[in-house]
Amino acid sequence: MGVTKEQVESSLKSKLNPTHLEVVDTSGGCGASFVVEIVSEEFEGKRLLERHRMVNAALEEEMKEIHALSVKKAVTPEQWKQLQQDSNQAIPAA
Repeated sequence: MGVTKEQVESSLKSKLNPTHLEVVDTSGGCGASFVVEIVSEEFEGKRLLERHRMVNAALEEEMKEIHALSVKKAVTPEQWKQLQQDSNQAIPAA
């Protein structure tokens, strides 16, 4: 049996203490492919590559069965706040 979305969430929550976490199983339920969006203070001062490595390290056991992991966002709470503000800006009418 493959990895579940709940297993991925549990590992990320316990190891990276995210303030926001979204995990999507893109494998159709077989647990082979996931997309992750994670916000954590643990990422403070880290480059993007380091953040992705942290996510992969947090999922070390799960990665033995996961074939594809896409880290859509790995940002700090401050960066997340800015992204939310930017996306909520009204688009000017043409």
